[in-house]
Amino acid sequence: MSKKLVKIYSIITTKTITQFIMLKPLFIITFNLFLSFSCISQNQETISKKESQEQIIEKYFKNIALKHSLYSREREEAIDKGLAEDSTIAYLWQQKAMPLFKQGKYELGMEYIDKAVKYNRARYQSYRAFIKCIFAKTYKEAIIDFKECKLSEGNNYEMDHSYNFYIALSYLQLNEFEMAENIFKEDIESLQEKKGLDWVHHLDLFYYGVSKYEQKKYHEAIDIFEMALKKYPEFSDVQYYYAICLARTNEPDKAADLFDQAKLNAENGYTINEDNVIYERYPYQVRWH
Repeated sequence: MSKKLVKIYSIITTKTITQFIMLKPLFIITFNLFLSFSCISQNQETISKKESQEQIIEKYFKNIALKHSLYSREREEAIDKGLAEDSTIAYLWQQKAMPLFKQGKYELGMEYIDKAVKYNRARYQSYRAFIKCIFAKTYKEAIIDFKECKLSEGNNYEMDHSYNFYIALSYLQLNEFEMAENIFKEDIESLQEKKGLDWVHHLDLFYYGVSKYEQKKYHEAIDIFEMALKKYPEFSDVQYYYAICLARTNEPDKAADLFDQAKLNAENGYTINEDNVIYERYPYQVRWH
């Protein structure tokens, strides 16, 4: 290449670089403005969608569905109209599913709660896990859901109990008694250390005791059952399993007395007192008839 061409190329290159350097701040400002407007636009779209969904919920669920009974066709039809306008409203899918679970229509209800999780996993996955544990009794699936929830939220709560409580209860129902015992123990001790024994629920203690009872650790189970009865003295289901433990540790007279007391308390309605017990019999809840 001739010296003249080299000189011309050098001048052009230098000029181009200089222009780029001068224009770079403008380019950055323009790009940042583009991003800002894009974010604002997306936020506005999100707000607009949320407002639209709230209006649909107000129109079809609050103003129509709630005026009808929980299991009525009219309630479901009103929800369906709302979903016809926007099928991504997770709350409406959950409300469509919930009565079905309370009617024992688990398979159909699960289709709808899956939709709720699809559109709002953060809110409804733990609820679905609860349904799988207490209603549908698909314990392996419940464990999967609760463990996923723990990864994103930690050991949070659903329906007044920790995720670990339901995981342990699911293992108990799968006859994984030692696994259940270890999780109950860790969960109860963690809560006791943070907030004190008063915060430990009597149902947690009941199932912790049952996990020991199932492993024939009768003396240890008795200790736990006594703790549960201090919180709920008439808890007939605790008394029933406590009586069995007494019988198996050579205290038949005490066992007979406690069994009679358990039966009397059960007749008076002193059993597991969870809200959903009117729809489902809880694990290890005694059938007296």
